[in-house]
Amino acid sequence: MFQIEVTILDLLIKGFIIGVVVSAPLGPVGVLCIQRTLNKGRWYGFVTGLGASLSDIAYALLTGYGMSFIFDFINANIFYLQLLGSVMLLAFGYYTFRSNPVQSIRPAPSSKGTYFHNFITAFAVTLSNPLIIFLFIGLFARFAFVLPGIPVFEEVIGYSAIVMGALTWWFSLTFFVSKVRTRFNLRGIWLINRIIGGAVIVVSLLGLIFTLLGASLY
Repeated sequence: MFQIEVTILDLLIKGFIIGVVVSAPLGPVGVLCIQRTLNKGRWYGFVTGLGASLSDIAYALLTGYGMSFIFDFINANIFYLQLLGSVMLLAFGYYTFRSNPVQSIRPAPSSKGTYFHNFITAFAVTLSNPLIIFLFIGLFARFAFVLPGIPVFEEVIGYSAIVMGALTWWFSLTFFVSKVRTRFNLRGIWLINRIIGGAVIVVSLLGLIFTLLGASLY
């Protein structure tokens, strides 16, 4: 049986990475964020990311508290669950690498709309994809994020770190796109997605190798 000790720093690092990994792939909401940044301005893109982040944390809480009911099983089978988590991340990275987010682009509307409208539409788009739960399951298993017996305030720190990771990604993406907006094109969207997919593949392969060797990468 694997016993994993958790510290505040562990929760912050793992939660932050999970938040970035969940947000980074340029699915429909990622492309929507880029479109709004280019067509409406950076802060319209950022509030789009905020809406997606709210939906993501809702699914993260649902996944985490669902897994909390099987703590004993998780603790007894952490090795196999980390293997499964690495394989799921590898499949997700490959899918991201091979996908073409440009296909999600829609014609830009004539009006900007309010910040709240942009926020709530992004929330709805992300919430309409419950398959993200499987990504959270893979990430939580890979990073041993759901552990028995940790205090409530540590759980709050962990989930807050997920939010911080997600917001950092959306802030960075909209900042980058706004800075290169005159040179940003469809190939740029495709290239970013390829880089993200490749990075997830590398991390998942490292996690798989380290788990098989009995070492700890995270």
